[in-house]
Amino acid sequence: MKWVYHASRLVFGGWWLFSGLMHFLWPWMQPLGDEPAAIAFTEALMASGLFDWIKVLEIVLGVTMLLNRAMPLTVIALVPLNVVIVYWNFVLDEGAVEWTFGALSIAFNAILAWPWRQYFFPLAVWK
Repeated sequence: MKWVYHASRLVFGGWWLFSGLMHFLWPWMQPLGDEPAAIAFTEALMASGLFDWIKVLEIVLGVTMLLNRAMPLTVIALVPLNVVIVYWNFVLDEGAVEWTFGALSIAFNAILAWPWRQYFFPLAVWK
């Protein structure tokens, strides 16, 4: 199971690092989507300035995944970003490629969270 975790960490971390750097180094390559809703959503994030902060966070999380550091915090920080990414892929910009990336995003997040699950159980305590 360790090799699955480390392979997922390296692939997912590289994916996030590249996605974040792409926005700053090659902005013309930034995918906006194919559907009007996806394009409008992405352009609204860009116009608000929030997209820059998201991409900085993607770079930081990509680096922490690649270095295998602060993984419980990294996994927690990945979840809200992945919720938006999965929504974008499954709802706003539907298609085989988008569904594949959405499913991979869920799978990688689950694989990375599993070894650290003992850190997350106390967060679910009601009292």
